[in-house]
Amino acid sequence: MQSHSPTTPFGRRSLTLAHVASQMVATERPPEKIVHKWKIFHAICTARPRLGVSERALSVLNALLTFHPETALTGEDDLIVFPSNHQLSRRAHGMPASTLRRHLAVLVDAGLIVRRDSPNGKRYARKDDAGEIELAFGFDLSPLVVRSGEFENLAADIEAEARALKLVRERITLCRRDIAKMIATGIEEGVPTRWAGQGPADWQEVHAAFRAMVAQIPRTATRQELEPIADELSQLADDVLNLLEAHIKSKNPSANESHTERHIQNSNTDTFPDLEPRLREGRAAGAAPKPQPSRVAEGPYPLGMVLSACPDIVDYAKGGISNWRDFFATAAVVRSSLGISPSAWEEAQTVLGEMQAAVVVACILQRGTAIRSAGGYLRGLTRKAELGEFSLGPILMSQINSRLHEKRTA
Repeated sequence: MQSHSPTTPFGRRSLTLAHVASQMVATERPPEKIVHKWKIFHAICTARPRLGVSERALSVLNALLTFHPETALTGEDDLIVFPSNHQLSRRAHGMPASTLRRHLAVLVDAGLIVRRDSPNGKRYARKDDAGEIELAFGFDLSPLVVRSGEFENLAADIEAEARALKLVRERITLCRRDIAKMIATGIEEGVPTRWAGQGPADWQEVHAAFRAMVAQIPRTATRQELEPIADELSQLADDVLNLLEAHIKSKNPSANESHTERHIQNSNTDTFPDLEPRLREGRAAGAAPKPQPSRVAEGPYPLGMVLSACPDIVDYAKGGISNWRDFFATAAVVRSSLGISPSAWEEAQTVLGEMQAAVVVACILQRGTAIRSAGGYLRGLTRKAELGEFSLGPILMSQINSRLHEKRTA
């Protein structure tokens, strides 16, 4: 086996202290150490973000490993591989020579391989009379053996962090679903609320607090950023559940009273106070007959397309949304939670149609705090529809494009 004394790179390539350090590491291979080359390669792939190498550079490392005939890399064997650029390019799926040289330099700078250049810069091996390699020039894989423990530890840390991030995301998703459905139940059942022990409040305030927390979630977030939000949502879920449980304990379980409560609940459609003063003025002047506006004619949209554009509405459905009937029922619950008055909702259904009005409400919910007054926004769209200036298609496409942009940047 040849001596691994420090060598300088051929040609214009300069020698750095990092290269000298990598060569020193290569000489420290314990003779008894054995590593599986593909297992250590997988660990390097996992630890790639912390090693500062790209996927293309790892594809070159993968190609280099295929030129070592054994699966095991040991501390005793000579670990220098010496493929030509042409051979290496073929095993790297036809990578251009200029790109290949650039990624080889990245691997050398990262300390994953050591360059052992010959006097003329070519890669080759000299054999003795017995056919054994006594001198080779190419790329030394020894750092993979010496640093195998480091790579495995880095990979384990990254995998643990990824698991923790996945868990906190799942926790946030479950909290969002639970809170949305509990709020919907509170609205439908007419559950009274004293919000967080701070005095009289209503479900609009609870829903506003929920949407404010959801709006804090960044598109791309770390575990450290998500954990405080998950804690806030968990506390909110506990508070809302306590409201529902307190209401259940205070109710008379007799069937007659339950039936009476349901009858009152169904007959009282004005769950929230009117949020827009103009509506009261319109009611006062209701003696003057008002011509019925013409309903906007626009073709139906696939339910799957609507749910893809506005997935948050599914959180408010009791048993999921599998058809338009489920969608309409859920939109009515969302309308209440957004504080849209019954008259604004009825007017929108009259002008836009039941389907389009429900889709608009889903879009308003999806945009969250970007819309300050959901009722005013819906009335504005209704006025545009009366003038023939409203089309649902662009709104849906805008939502879909926004969702696609969020996925690409996540």
